[in-house]
Amino acid sequence: MSAIEPLLRPFALRGLDLPNRVVMAPMTRYRSPAGVPTGEVASYYARRAATGLGLILTEGVALPHYAAADHPDIPRIDGVEVLQGWRKVIDAVHAAGGRIVPQLWHQGPMWNVEYAGTGTGNPMRPSGIWGPADGVISFRPEGREASLAPVPPMTDSDIADVIAAYALAARNAVALGTDGIAIHGAHGYLIDTFLWDYTNRRDDRWGGDPMRRAAFGAEVVRAIRAEIGEARPIVLRFSQFKMQNYQALLADTPDALGALLGPLADAGVDLFDASQRYFDTPTFEGSSLNLAGWAKKLTGKASMTVGGVALDKARGNAKHIDDSQQSVNNLPLLVERFERGEFDLVAVGRAILNDPAWFTKAVAGEPFLPFDPASLERLT
Repeated sequence: MSAIEPLLRPFALRGLDLPNRVVMAPMTRYRSPAGVPTGEVASYYARRAATGLGLILTEGVALPHYAAADHPDIPRIDGVEVLQGWRKVIDAVHAAGGRIVPQLWHQGPMWNVEYAGTGTGNPMRPSGIWGPADGVISFRPEGREASLAPVPPMTDSDIADVIAAYALAARNAVALGTDGIAIHGAHGYLIDTFLWDYTNRRDDRWGGDPMRRAAFGAEVVRAIRAEIGEARPIVLRFSQFKMQNYQALLADTPDALGALLGPLADAGVDLFDASQRYFDTPTFEGSSLNLAGWAKKLTGKASMTVGGVALDKARGNAKHIDDSQQSVNNLPLLVERFERGEFDLVAVGRAILNDPAWFTKAVAGEPFLPFDPASLERLT
């Protein structure tokens, strides 16, 4: 019997039927020149779909907005050539028997106007804070000298433009046949900076108490739902940690987290993608529940865990390492927590990037390739 046998049960997410509970997590790759997904990108996703994964969440996809992404090789989802490229990706995944959902991404404060190469203007920040507010955390791109003085916050017009960009991206995606829409609302990017009281210093309808801090994300969800209809699911990624600060907390109590996630659930989120560095780390004192477990408990919505699945080596925990094969000692723990009902789906990132056949091997109980950080740079 496979160690992940319980994860092979089917699951229905709104109108999308998944053959199992294992999902390929979104991972930025910088392999789409001028934002256009190539044939190699199509092959990359199709190879993984062919292993039987329940669902593929794509790397972050830039919105049709000038400050959405700061790298010319991040895929976009607007323009004739770009959409033709995505058509090949989606068709290749479907032909391999897979399901694919693009993750819509706006970098917000981490959009570096000096590097982006397209558009002009300031990165999007809800409060206008650029440098650290109290010296704890900086939103300056690496190597950039920036004034700590605040710049003007996003106006209502700015916010409306970004929401419209999400809606257009979703419209384009479903027109191409994607199986749903994912939204990146984590890691210190734009939606997250509205949610987090550290970065959202507004005192209008978009900031203040948790419901108002969640209002921007909720409006994005509503706009996407209006475009994609009722059959396709909406996935929202959220996190405690930020790329700028791994010790950051979006919420320091269950009640605080529920106050933020509730409006997003009410707006139409079907699955909360709870991003944490290690899936087995408790979120709050007094409970063993991880972040996905709390999302499910607080909202009643489905949740997905992610973070270090089958990658104990990345944690530097020598007692878990078996030199004869990839460290898989955390899979029994993962399955145990799944069977307790803590979460509904499991996202696997670097293990699948490292070994495209990871899922097939895991199902068969076969060893898979040891994790190799160099694999993160390869097109495999």
